[in-house]
Amino acid sequence: MSTKQQHWNEVYSTKAADTVSWFQPRAEMSMLLIAESGAFDDSAIIDIGGGSSVLIDHLLDADFSDVTVLDISERALIGSKERLGARAAEVHWIISDVLAWTPARFYDVWHDRAVFHFLTDEDDRAAYRSTLLKGLHADGMLIIGTFAEDGPERCSGLPVKRWSAAALAFELGPEFRLIESSRENHRTPAGAVQPFTWTRFARV
Repeated sequence: MSTKQQHWNEVYSTKAADTVSWFQPRAEMSMLLIAESGAFDDSAIIDIGGGSSVLIDHLLDADFSDVTVLDISERALIGSKERLGARAAEVHWIISDVLAWTPARFYDVWHDRAVFHFLTDEDDRAAYRSTLLKGLHADGMLIIGTFAEDGPERCSGLPVKRWSAAALAFELGPEFRLIESSRENHRTPAGAVQPFTWTRFARV
């Protein structure tokens, strides 16, 4: 087990899902951007770093039938499966570090809330981009939420890299066209406000 896996398994083993700083009772911005991406109920959607997020609940509630959650933490995914109960069987679950993962198929929508901003190393971002290009359809949609430029400098004891929409567009390169961007002030369970940059890209 890698150091990263150990870190995130410990986080999800020692903290309740609704007490971590990234918890949100409703994944409203994610669902809005997925809707605006033009996804159909049979579109293939993957949530990168989905962990214990309730996004998967919302997608199932909205009758999306081809949903996948990838997370480095087995403990996080166990928690989500327990929460979903019988509905967990409707989801494809992948335990992997996205940087070391080789997609076995293409997806129509690639969603990432708060994984990319942990990639402070340029080589890690290059590895992420390589995986992304292998897993997203040529006409697919990429949705990324990261800490904004004035957001936190650390999360869960780890350093992060903060992003503007323009900087993300430059980082992702010419294969991705920025469609829209917005700002969200996420309020943590402890009451702190964390500014997020949200972006939606089309792969071209």
